Amino acid sequence: MRKIDFTAGDNHAGLRLDRCLAELMTDYSRTMLANLIKDGQVRVDGTVVDAPRFAVRSGMLLQIELPEAKTETISPEPFAFDILFEDSQMLVINKPAGVVVHPAAGNPDGTVVNALLGRYPDMAERFSCVDARPGIVHRLDKDTSGCLAIAKTPEALFKLGAAFANRDTAKTYLAICRGMPQQQSGELKTLIGRHPVNRQKMAIVERNGKEAHTKYRIVAQKLVNDIPLSLVKVQIFTGRTHQIRVHLASVGLPIIGDTLYGNRNTVFPGVTRQMLHAWKLSLPHPGDGKTVHFTAPIPEDIAALQTLIES
Repeated sequence: MRKIDFTAGDNHAGLRLDRCLAELMTDYSRTMLANLIKDGQVRVDGTVVDAPRFAVRSGMLLQIELPEAKTETISPEPFAFDILFEDSQMLVINKPAGVVVHPAAGNPDGTVVNALLGRYPDMAERFSCVDARPGIVHRLDKDTSGCLAIAKTPEALFKLGAAFANRDTAKTYLAICRGMPQQQSGELKTLIGRHPVNRQKMAIVERNGKEAHTKYRIVAQKLVNDIPLSLVKVQIFTGRTHQIRVHLASVGLPIIGDTLYGNRNTVFPGVTRQMLHAWKLSLPHPGDGKTVHFTAPIPEDIAALQTLIES
């Protein structure tokens, strides 16, 4: 077992215990955390609490025991990612489109984690985490490229995870979208949850969702091949599943190549994936706490469309 301690902040006051832990430990599902609570693996101020609906108060000490790692079945693979930064505590890579971050149903290999175990053979032993995600702090969709931060030690994983949970990071994306709206910028604060009909999709919901906060600004726009295109700069302050894709589609700016949220309207000649890139990432270094900044070069497919829009 691996024990992790958290102190609940003012922003956690009043939350259910399972939801609070899900916000603090973004690499784990709320369902899994709720099951650990029911199994007596969570203590609040030193006392076991087995009710997921327990209301958290600011300042409470939350202690959780996590099962041993399940990484022994993951095959190490060659590491072939561009490294933006590396030291003894963390690694930042430029994840290419088409690569899944960690193994899951349908993607047992070819992931970032497979490559990490190939580069660092002792990584599985260093981490006692579940769901085969050693070192993974946050995720990018399979077809989203760009900055991905990875912890190299359990201590760094805890500190980086807390930085993301407490919103002490800054994340800027570039997207190529269909549409040329008159409104050049906007801010969205909604709840995002599972789509009520299509379970593969997320959607803006009125209840039973998670807070999602996005700002966007159109940098350039042009009619290209009779298709209205906009180059959009996006900042996100939360990290919900498909957040940017859902929010941009909701304001009439579906991302080119994203057939899940844009259907046939987002098809563009030569485009084989969603035109979304995690361009810039800033976060406190897990060692000294000083803010470090990273920029992932714009990939060729997005750069080609960007040139067409800006020309």
